[in-house]
Amino acid sequence: MSEVQFNNTLTNEITVSAEAVKQLIALTENEDGVNGVRIFVSGGGCGGMSYGMTFVEASTEYDATWEKDGLKVHVDSVALSYLTGVEVDYQTEGANASFVFKNVFAESGGSGACGGCGAADGGGGCG
Repeated sequence: MSEVQFNNTLTNEITVSAEAVKQLIALTENEDGVNGVRIFVSGGGCGGMSYGMTFVEASTEYDATWEKDGLKVHVDSVALSYLTGVEVDYQTEGANASFVFKNVFAESGGSGACGGCGAADGGGGCG
């Protein structure tokens, strides 16, 4: 029985828009020791799961990494199973600017039914 090899390089499992890449690079380049950004999924909220991003100093052996223009986006293997198909975008509406997650839970069958739990409108967080 052969052991399954974990692919630690992301290709098209997630998408990050050009504007989101630009904004994330601007945010990370001024942070000492930051290796990139982690997209994570946690339990709770209206749809049962919620998501977010944070700075990271290093990847782990369980991370798959997407890289473009020097930006590294890390997703651990458990979160990736819920985030396959997600698109991270950066949108500006009037005085408001924010990162928006589109198609969250598309592959796992979750609904993302409330404003911040994956709906395309990118409304506030659930909780």
